[in-house]
Amino acid sequence: MRQNPSFTLADVAEIRRVIDANPWTTIVSNGPDGLVSSHYVALLDDDRDDLTIVGHVGRPDDLIHGMGERELLVVFQGPHGYISPGWYGDVQAVPTWNYTAVHLAGVPEILTDEENLAVLDRLVDRFEGRMADPRGMWARPNDPAFVSRLAAGTVGFRLTPTRVVAKRKLSQNKPVETVDTVIAELEGDGPYAQRELAAEMRRAQQARAGGTR
Repeated sequence: MRQNPSFTLADVAEIRRVIDANPWTTIVSNGPDGLVSSHYVALLDDDRDDLTIVGHVGRPDDLIHGMGERELLVVFQGPHGYISPGWYGDVQAVPTWNYTAVHLAGVPEILTDEENLAVLDRLVDRFEGRMADPRGMWARPNDPAFVSRLAAGTVGFRLTPTRVVAKRKLSQNKPVETVDTVIAELEGDGPYAQRELAAEMRRAQQARAGGTR
């Protein structure tokens, strides 16, 4: 992802927020047969306060990606959406796409079986916790033998990135009045309404007003 000073996201707390809110990732590596990508959930490592993440892949994706041996690129995609040139008013303009994204790269550490099981347990709890009647990984009718078989088909990893590129392209290079109009359109009921993207734009607008990124 090409970086642009106007759109750089450098605040670690904000990057962590984006990762936490958008855990569905694209994992990319370059192996003997060329580029390969997979899609998995990854979470911030709750034992760290940096950008270290934990997750898992199913076998044999660990071999396809050379897990633990080669560099991985893990992409987190935040809210994104189409921005019409008509929202800019009576000026020369073309369409664009606003988005927030975080790229983490590094060689992952392979988790032990116990660590992997703990991550899987946490993943289930993270998403089941929103259900009216949460069903944890160990809840019946699951039994320990079933959970063990399930975990054996996965490989857990921890990635402490050696390269980070985070970007939020959210019309920061436009006048405040134009940004307000774009946000209003995204919060409306038109074909390209996207309230989550509008909320991200408000955060970026507030950060710019405060002199931070």
